[in-house]
Amino acid sequence: MSSEKTAVAPGANFIRNIVERDLELGTNASRRWAGTPGDAEHHAKGEPDPAKIRTRFPPEPNGYLHIGHAKSIFLNFGLARDYDGVCHMRFDDTNPEKEEQEYVDSIIEMVQWLGFGWQKYGASHLYFASNYFDFMYRAAEYLITAGHAYVDQQSAEEMRANRGNLTEPGKDSPWRNRSPDENLALFREMRDGKHADGSMVLRAKIDMASPNINLRDPAIYRIKRATHHNTGDQWCIYPMYTYAHPLEDALEGVTHSICTLEFEDQRPFYDWVLERLAKPTEDVGGNEQRGLLAHPLPRQYEFARLNLTYVVLSKRKLIELVENKHVNGWDDPRLPTLAGARRRGYTAAGFKLFTDRIGVSKADSWIEYTILEDCMREVLNESAMRRIAVLDPIKLVIDNYPEGSTEDCFAPNHPQQPETGKRVVPLSKELWIEREDFMEEPSKGYFRLFPGNMVRLRYGYVIKCTGCEKDADGNVTTVHCEYLPDTKSGTAGADSVKVKGNIHWVSAAHAYAAEVRLYDRLFKEAHPGAGDRNYLDDLNPDSVKVITAQLEPALKDAKPEETFQFERHGYFVADRKDSVAGKPVFNRTVTLRDAWQK
Repeated sequence: MSSEKTAVAPGANFIRNIVERDLELGTNASRRWAGTPGDAEHHAKGEPDPAKIRTRFPPEPNGYLHIGHAKSIFLNFGLARDYDGVCHMRFDDTNPEKEEQEYVDSIIEMVQWLGFGWQKYGASHLYFASNYFDFMYRAAEYLITAGHAYVDQQSAEEMRANRGNLTEPGKDSPWRNRSPDENLALFREMRDGKHADGSMVLRAKIDMASPNINLRDPAIYRIKRATHHNTGDQWCIYPMYTYAHPLEDALEGVTHSICTLEFEDQRPFYDWVLERLAKPTEDVGGNEQRGLLAHPLPRQYEFARLNLTYVVLSKRKLIELVENKHVNGWDDPRLPTLAGARRRGYTAAGFKLFTDRIGVSKADSWIEYTILEDCMREVLNESAMRRIAVLDPIKLVIDNYPEGSTEDCFAPNHPQQPETGKRVVPLSKELWIEREDFMEEPSKGYFRLFPGNMVRLRYGYVIKCTGCEKDADGNVTTVHCEYLPDTKSGTAGADSVKVKGNIHWVSAAHAYAAEVRLYDRLFKEAHPGAGDRNYLDDLNPDSVKVITAQLEPALKDAKPEETFQFERHGYFVADRKDSVAGKPVFNRTVTLRDAWQK
């Protein structure tokens, strides 16, 4: 996909068509909601669901959210907002080994930063899958009793060997035909800690010859002695994600369970679990049992995940980058985490524009990073006030300017928004200018300062370069000039002298010396690690450069996360972590134009 803007209507995607069709047909109109998640009996006591649809954003709290999650957040919360529904904030915390409260807190913070919440109809819809462990266990016993699940004592290697492959069917486990009573007794022993980790699993009894390998008796419970961040040591068996996820959706009354494409092959198992727990069954004694889950059941839909050039979104690789100190923590502004993006100065509005622009489809494709940067530029161009910063300073002395004098020049806060007014930029005898704005021997087409040439000091006077000073090594240390007193911007004489060059500056006596971090892309290759390369070999050695810049005095009062356009340089943000009152540190968010175009 090119960086050229595509004409995608905001929020347009095929899932919206599905939602609108379901609303028109009344597919989910019979649902009842008892105020909290629960089984069929629980919801039967409730009122008709006031939410027309229910979606969910269900991250596992085992890492920080990244840019790809922003697409899912805007999709799920956006659908609920636009169709008078509710989006549940649910933590899929069924794996005790890698989940931490730190990740829970960071995920909540990022979803709220993007502009979404989960308060609706007088209640909070923040849920944890681990709070459903009791039901998940009860549902597993229900499946065992109905003959749909069995305890398997094969080793992991034996199960793998007997699973078959795409061309060969699997082989039945020797334990597959145990009676429900035997399986139930063994499963309870698993629960009670009477067997070693990995010695047994509970498997769904489906079809070992199924062409869909995911239906070849998948595991639904394992033994794992590990302390859980929410339930502590209450459990030593834990449900597998593919079993737990449909149950979570059903208990919460989710109507549209939206996943990425890698779960498409799991959808038959998703439906298998729900159908067997929702419809009445007969136990081994011939007595009918009521279904545990209420109709209508959730439906799963898949969309293409975000594939973005110049980044890695693999959780394993992100963890490696952080733990091996290739970056400075999860919120390093070079990382594609939302925490890093926020610290870099990317905005929620920019992510909204980005997700609208790329759309939602079934087709996997690569999105150019330039598109994300362009979206941030568009939003920041509207919202960021303008300021002056000299990033590579060299002294400019106006030799004929009165010693000790200062006068006010006036610069617009935003040239396209006159209502934002103007600010004072003080002018004095000695200024800081960009080193690149002077050449002793100018190249062809160079219109800035060189001996004998005239330029305008932006918002100030026309000046004429008279020469320079050098150190012992021949490096220019100071540029000299004279100003034309009747040419000040905003006065009648401003147009009396025509010049081709226009340079920015700050008064040396008033400037604020600040740390500025010039961030660039973390990787130098569009597809890090493609082919046989180690993705770490594609790290960009110039992904950050820390400098001391000279800034106009108004920037000294910048608040953390306040964004500005530094004229000629790009968009910058006061670092939310390292800035202190009166001493902000600035991060470059994005340049004014794409510097990576081939």
